[in-house]
Amino acid sequence: MKTVRVNRLTSRREALGMIGAAGVIGLSKGLFPSWMPRLAFRRNGAPGDILVVIFLRGGMDGLNAVVPYAEGAAYYDARPTIAIAEPSSNPQSAIDLNGFFGLHPALRPLKALYDDGALAIIHACGSPDPTRSHFDAMEYMERGTPGSKTTRTGWLSRHLESAAWQNDSPFRAVGIGTMLPSSLRGEVSALALKSIADFHLGGREDQLEAMRQALARLYTVESDQPLGRSLLAAYAKETFAVMDILANLNVGTYVPERDAKYPESEFGEGLKQIAVLIKAEVGLEVACLDLGGWDTHEEQGGAEGEQARLLAELADGLAAFYADMGERMSGVSVVVMSEFGRRVAENASHGTDHGHGNAMFVLGGGVIGGVYADWRGLGASALVDGDLPITTDYRDVLASVLAERVLNPALDYIFPNYTPKRLPIVRPR
Repeated sequence: MKTVRVNRLTSRREALGMIGAAGVIGLSKGLFPSWMPRLAFRRNGAPGDILVVIFLRGGMDGLNAVVPYAEGAAYYDARPTIAIAEPSSNPQSAIDLNGFFGLHPALRPLKALYDDGALAIIHACGSPDPTRSHFDAMEYMERGTPGSKTTRTGWLSRHLESAAWQNDSPFRAVGIGTMLPSSLRGEVSALALKSIADFHLGGREDQLEAMRQALARLYTVESDQPLGRSLLAAYAKETFAVMDILANLNVGTYVPERDAKYPESEFGEGLKQIAVLIKAEVGLEVACLDLGGWDTHEEQGGAEGEQARLLAELADGLAAFYADMGERMSGVSVVVMSEFGRRVAENASHGTDHGHGNAMFVLGGGVIGGVYADWRGLGASALVDGDLPITTDYRDVLASVLAERVLNPALDYIFPNYTPKRLPIVRPR
């Protein structure tokens, strides 16, 4: 099982509550496609949207992703080789959104979603902490407490912990990858899953059975303490429940709806697996997925180049997921974020160095589409140490989605020592 790692972060309270297999209910195989499991978990009344969080690790250049072309010389003079041309009939120019901002041409698949009113873009947005360290900036954002290194839990874990509803599924919170993101670390159990398909071990049922027997022996180790026996029993139930569902999820026969074509990459496969879990109704509430490689200090490129390739992968993946979800998108909210933006001026290596203000994306059936920005301009007097200033705290974006779409009002607990502002980017569910 080298390509599938199940990381458990289970609290004593959960373990003693015997989460796991108690939530399994039987379903007739004939009612579902061949890829769907025979088991499903009750979401036990979770009333809001499923939340998908995509982290662009490395610092996306928001000024070239969502281009303020109407700034004129303040933008174009600062980026003589990497700027994106103002909208025109040239396919390598920016795609106009509202007469001021335009999408990078590689983000063209998102324009249809924007026109449908399903995409909100929040510019000059990010974490207020001024650090230019990737590690610190990512940790601060995922913990939900910019500037504080003492917070032990992530904002998503605190959301799940404070939710008024219960969910007994081991798939309640899933991080697609080999490790859980910091946003999911905390008191609530979460699952790190690299690949549903690889779990099948090439179809070797004998290997799966051997794995099950080995785990069974592990969980029947005698313990002198009643608490120890209870913890082992709880772990066993969760582990076998996960194995049962994954063994029955035949993603090899999964066909995305509406001719959706996911990118042939880890990111595309990750989005496809999230779609499979949503449609299989295994109790998913939160899914996290990364797309890395955005640290473009050298040869970033403009309409073409490394950033353009990453933006195309992002756009193709989001457009495929949106199409594949169809009507289910009315109950899904997708948030795309990065740890910080890039400096306004390009550097001598035709790239961009670590900056501050950036752009965030929110996609879903409950989104009020448009570009939202408290925009101060790119003139020298408007910049902060050469950076786009942050005029919208990223926690305001997350809080608006959590409160209005996910239906968790416990914002003071999720974002301690901060009072978020509600933004008009989503409709109340």
